[in-house]
Amino acid sequence: MPLSHPSADPRSPDTLVGDLLDRSIEPLEPTAVDQARMAAAHRALTGLDGSRRVYGVTHGFGPLVDHPADPDPARQGLGLISHLATGQGEPLPPDVTRTMVWLRLRGMTLGHSAVAPKTWQRLADLLNAGFVPVVPSEGSLSASGDLVPLAHAALAFAAPGSGDDGEAGGADDATSPTWSPAPRPPRAGTAAPESPRPPTPPLDSPAPQAWYRDSGGAWRRADASAVLDGLGLPPVTWDARSALAFVNGSSACLARALHTHRELGALTRAAAAVTGRTAALLGASGEPYEDALQRVRNQPGQRTVASWIRAERTAAGATPDPAPGPDRPLQERYSLRCAPQVLGAVLDQLDLQGSVLADEAEGCSDNPVLVDGDLLHGGNFHAAPVAFASETHASCAHQVAYLMERQLALVLDPAANGGLPPLLTPRPGAGSGFAGVQIAASSHLGRLRQLGHPASFTAVPTNLHNQDQVPLALNSANTVAQMTERAWWILGSLLLAVNQLAHLTGHRDCDEVRLWRELREEFPPLDRDRPLAGEITRAAALARARHLPLTSTDPDATTAAV
Repeated sequence: MPLSHPSADPRSPDTLVGDLLDRSIEPLEPTAVDQARMAAAHRALTGLDGSRRVYGVTHGFGPLVDHPADPDPARQGLGLISHLATGQGEPLPPDVTRTMVWLRLRGMTLGHSAVAPKTWQRLADLLNAGFVPVVPSEGSLSASGDLVPLAHAALAFAAPGSGDDGEAGGADDATSPTWSPAPRPPRAGTAAPESPRPPTPPLDSPAPQAWYRDSGGAWRRADASAVLDGLGLPPVTWDARSALAFVNGSSACLARALHTHRELGALTRAAAAVTGRTAALLGASGEPYEDALQRVRNQPGQRTVASWIRAERTAAGATPDPAPGPDRPLQERYSLRCAPQVLGAVLDQLDLQGSVLADEAEGCSDNPVLVDGDLLHGGNFHAAPVAFASETHASCAHQVAYLMERQLALVLDPAANGGLPPLLTPRPGAGSGFAGVQIAASSHLGRLRQLGHPASFTAVPTNLHNQDQVPLALNSANTVAQMTERAWWILGSLLLAVNQLAHLTGHRDCDEVRLWRELREEFPPLDRDRPLAGEITRAAALARARHLPLTSTDPDATTAAV
């Protein structure tokens, strides 16, 4: 019976994640079907008998659900997003925040959230014009959705207050922003009528902010009202139902997880590339990477990674004979020999978690929801699927980083690098070579491990025990982003060491891959000790640029990344 092969279907989970992220930067254009669904759901909600209790509309929020709501829907909506604007910490990256808003609005087009169509269109026009709220990254339980970060986004869309001092909340600029490039105009024929701005918040409450790009293309922050003025678009006036539909849902943790998922895929591809080059430069056995060996294991990711490693070995000039060189052991340390097994397992887990994340992005994580005319109260906003995906991401990030840190140790060790100078310095004693690089890389791995504790293990019941089981999915997703950043630093350290290995051996590739050529040209041999902090980050950035977006995962691929 033939063994299974990785799917060649271009609609693989990893492709779906990439498609979602690519689409999130495009204008959000609802179809006629989308518009009809949203309008029908809104009519159904507004036509409900007044005797029917509706969470957040006729009654309060959270544990206050047994108390009547404010009779003014605008006050109820503004109160919701105002009391939840309690986040702290560094803001989410602008691209993550845009994805978060895009996911939220896209989910509403399914017609289950019953948002006001005019409110949805106002939000879509602002997003399409380039309006991206500044959203703090800390403070979400991801239980009743990502309430806190989404409330900050909603408040920025409403732009209460004038922000006259230009510095509220840590704004980068005290003057009105300069717009570059020019924002997209609103959709033709759908300009919303003028509406009054919500009440000005108390003086000690910083005005909400939004991102904009300066004339050089760099992201800057300014008061949301100033950014709206620069775009020439009015703010959003929230009604109770639309506000609740916006802040309920897993969109913040999901957006963060989608971006880290793609980063981890690129990191895994880069780790496979440096493994292949390291094996070739050391003259290590190619047998661990032979396709026949992978085929009998029956793990598709392992077979794919091995094909990547073989391609890099070939490009680096390794002989077709997979036997080890005369000065190499029959079996290498596991950090080289088991790289297909480790990185392949990561690849398979990313494939599984990509499927979970793509499914989450296609659904409605709201409460309550309208389904076939019935209003249902439940817990679709609970982000357990994203939490578990991110906790798996954390394990994947650690395994890739751990493998690369061990390869760095191997390359620097005369007992394993073929008798080259210790720490790859040509002047042992007078020079220290890569000693400092390895010290920092070990620290990065230790910190990465410290960060990797599952956030769902730290949950605390809150909100008068209304939220008595919470997943903390955004905490996990934020942690994985920090872990991945450190893994790139470890990769940059390894790349410089392998580059030094090529310099010391006088190696020249028979078919030089662009990444290695760039490293050789940009980073000269370490003849004398010099500060390497900046070179580490630049080397990592070069590798990241080569492997994002991901190349094909077809195990029959024979060409290395260029």
